[in-house]
Amino acid sequence: MKQTEELTTIGMADEFIRHHEMAFLYVSRADCSICHAILPKLKELLERYPLIALGHIDADQVEEVAERFLILTVPVMLLMVNQREYIRADRFVRFERLTEQLEQIYEMYTGK
Repeated sequence: MKQTEELTTIGMADEFIRHHEMAFLYVSRADCSICHAILPKLKELLERYPLIALGHIDADQVEEVAERFLILTVPVMLLMVNQREYIRADRFVRFERLTEQLEQIYEMYTGK
């Protein structure tokens, strides 16, 4: 499964995005059962994309994340490429659609 970097401040999240050309942020809350169900599936999916780094933010610990990324609900998944948002998926994620979007962006970006 894909390694996840825990981001415990908004500064860490910003640095994660700056440091990785392809940064995938997963925002959740501890009391969110959907969040806990989706994360393992997301880690498995992202194994196919070695250039995408996965960062996790607990919205309960990093309250500024809602304002910084305009988040109204959890879970939220954001793919940032060169610090620009390319994918936003939230709440009830359709993994088929997410996979299609990732394939298209990854191929366009990497040529693979």
